[in-house]
Amino acid sequence: MATTDEFLDWAKGVIHVLFFFVILLPYFIIEAIFSSNPQRKSVEGQLVLITGTGHGIGKLLAFKYAKAGARVIGWDVNEKLNNETIQTINSSGYPTAYGFKVDVSNRQEVMDTAKKIQQDIGDVTILINNAGIMPHHSFLDHTEQEIRRIMDINVMGNFWTLQAFLPTMREKNNGHIVSLSSMAGYVGLINLVPYNASKFAVRGLMEGLYEEFRQYPNNNVNFTTVYPFMVDTGLCTNYEISYELLFPVLKPQFVADAIFEAQTTNRRNVLLPTDIGLVMKLKTRFLPQKACNYISDNFRTNLLSDLHLKTN
Repeated sequence: MATTDEFLDWAKGVIHVLFFFVILLPYFIIEAIFSSNPQRKSVEGQLVLITGTGHGIGKLLAFKYAKAGARVIGWDVNEKLNNETIQTINSSGYPTAYGFKVDVSNRQEVMDTAKKIQQDIGDVTILINNAGIMPHHSFLDHTEQEIRRIMDINVMGNFWTLQAFLPTMREKNNGHIVSLSSMAGYVGLINLVPYNASKFAVRGLMEGLYEEFRQYPNNNVNFTTVYPFMVDTGLCTNYEISYELLFPVLKPQFVADAIFEAQTTNRRNVLLPTDIGLVMKLKTRFLPQKACNYISDNFRTNLLSDLHLKTN
């Protein structure tokens, strides 16, 4: 039999739960509805580091931030393409941009370059972890080398850049981290099992960081995670979509604009596009398994194997 103290503790817990669902939850929902247009913060003069600026979303983000008055630092393992991005920015009259050849999977390279940036350029105030790879074929056809490379770039690359730049953001209580996950970080998809795992890991990393930093008084280091559907950047080379008019492959510019909007309005999680994001949330949280299977089987949005593309 429960003691008096145990009963009182139980009763306190029940009252607290009821208070949340009856009073606080409706208030939070109404508040979220009426504050859906938050004030946009300026990035002018901010030092923004973006990984994967040689092409695609990263390149477009570099131009977007430069045009908004930020000083851009671009990292990419492809030095030629990255230099083209930086040179174009610098010849367009925007604030000076800087480019570095960096393999984000190499911790020492990340830390050494970060130290050089801090000494020669300044403190990074916005970090956008965009670099990633996406081999897509059956799990049983993935090699050990492929799996390690996916995890090293897509996951560990995030850890190394965070270790390099987050301590200063914390010390100065000023900064913003943006990481690209994926719809594949919300639901499992065929031919993407290691990629799925890497993007779920990014999601967990950012969720944990948000909770940790929320504990600091007056915290002003923000975290945004973006979950795009398929994007036409060259990674989605072979796909099957049942109703492409309903579920179109996203344009890179649309995603870059959405990332900029999310960062400058301090949005925490952004699923792109919103309608597919809603379906994914329903599928993962509320629908019975047979309903989920029906959606997967009849509204296909799958990447097909890329192995034949590598052999051609």
